[in-house]
Amino acid sequence: MALFSFASNQESIFVKIICLTGGIASGKSSAAMLLESLGAKVIDADKLGRRSYQKGTLTYDKLVKAFGSKIIRSNGEIDRKILGTIVFKEKKLLRKLTDIVWPSIRLMAEREIEALKKTDKKTTIVFEAAVLIEAGWETIGTETWVIEVTPEVAIKRILLRDQISQSEAQARINSQLTNRERAAKADKIITNNDSTEEFLRKVTECWRLGVG
Repeated sequence: MALFSFASNQESIFVKIICLTGGIASGKSSAAMLLESLGAKVIDADKLGRRSYQKGTLTYDKLVKAFGSKIIRSNGEIDRKILGTIVFKEKKLLRKLTDIVWPSIRLMAEREIEALKKTDKKTTIVFEAAVLIEAGWETIGTETWVIEVTPEVAIKRILLRDQISQSEAQARINSQLTNRERAAKADKIITNNDSTEEFLRKVTECWRLGVG
């Protein structure tokens, strides 16, 4: 994993970069918000992804070239829903999309990290990404935190939150990495199968042990 250091007054200063990930309904976004309130600078990969699709970017041009004008809305922007219906029908097309978008998101994340390091050389940065491990982005950070939830608990949360069928919820679980696959890349695993209060306590404890 990457370790960023800077020379200041002949001292070495290390910027800690936590790569934060977890499956659907695991609570990674809640963890990121808590870490931000505790002083971390958070970079959200999903927000970077939305920016990468915008008209005028190199990624936009590549996507239109790859998938055609049918993915463009009347306002000239890419319709992500239409694009989604195209790529999720075939794994080869989905790979075509991620081969375009994932490198762009990584580059944007690295640029944001560099900008944050310039403004605060003692900060801790959190890079939150649902597909962190799938995209190989864990190499950006100094350590990887995985938020883990059992499939049974995840399905219950998805059903309550998204109001979809159990089979649809199970399909979403099946489409992502398993807990074991994420754990193999983790420096810290934080379970979230109980109350929200208990989960946030665990996140806070990990933060204090690692930073405080």
